Amino acid sequence: MKTTITVKGTHCESCKVLIEEVCSETKGIQSAKANFKTGKVEIEHDDTVDWNAWKKEIESLGEYEVILK
Repeated sequence: MKTTITVKGTHCESCKVLIEEVCSETKGIQSAKANFKTGKVEIEHDDTVDWNAWKKEIESLGEYEVILK
């Protein structure tokens, strides 16, 4: 499956790297591509991802707000 999630507050390459790193360590996520300019993260995953835990992890990295819809 593919899902695109908005992460508000991204502003640089370091933001991109941090978000992609969390994705690579998250059970059920096969790959992720973050775009700090748009705040979008394209994620390839299966149905085992705990999105609420992922959201908390991303938001704990800095001044980010994850929009899960």
